[in-house]
Amino acid sequence: MNNDFDFKLIKPDKSLDDFVESFWMLQNHSGQDKNIVILPDGRVDLFFSRSASEPFHTTLSGLETKPDTAILSTKTVMFAISFKLLAIEYIFRDPVSDVLDNAKHLPADFWSFGEDDMNSFELFCEKATQKIQSLLPEETDSRKRKLFDIIYSSNGSLSVHELSEKVSWSSRQINRYFNQQFGISLKAYCNILRFRASFSHIKEGRLFPQEDFADQSHFIKTVKKFSGVSPKELKQNQNDRFIQFSTITLK
Repeated sequence: MNNDFDFKLIKPDKSLDDFVESFWMLQNHSGQDKNIVILPDGRVDLFFSRSASEPFHTTLSGLETKPDTAILSTKTVMFAISFKLLAIEYIFRDPVSDVLDNAKHLPADFWSFGEDDMNSFELFCEKATQKIQSLLPEETDSRKRKLFDIIYSSNGSLSVHELSEKVSWSSRQINRYFNQQFGISLKAYCNILRFRASFSHIKEGRLFPQEDFADQSHFIKTVKKFSGVSPKELKQNQNDRFIQFSTITLK
């Protein structure tokens, strides 16, 4: 990223693997607002943030299915928890289908977090870990756990039929679950994961299919659908406006 932004990511404790993808921090320490584009990435994010123009507040975002423009205000400090989908049923215990392509404000003291918790990202992660651990279920549906394990490990490359057979759960029931909990079908979600998995390839300059896309045309069409631009334009990422793409670190 450019010098206007600071980004830091911490992976969760192993006990949270089924539910949390990462903890991350983003800070705009420039003296001006920044126009950014938020790309669909298959995550549900819990944000704790403040800026020069807004007091501390907490927001929960649902899944994104299209690119969305936003303004990252000057002096914004944002701490976030990116959740895997299993967390919606077992940690939040409340569907996010009503905030598809949207977000909602949560109480100012949600999970007992406040502005003082923005002083240290490391201490924030420790507190969030302890809170989520206290909410862990005694047991989870083994079919759902296996389903999400396969979806994430395959980057959404398997068909709904293949996934259904592997977890012994009908396609119809899986799609009903996805629509009720998250607001989209399983196929739509897998397409988002494949798009996200292409970020690192595009950043390396490999502007051709890598994640089981049918052909080059299908790949370009998918990238344009979820980013609004071609793979070449996404790679150029002028002004670091594609925020998730900017934070990808190549190994």
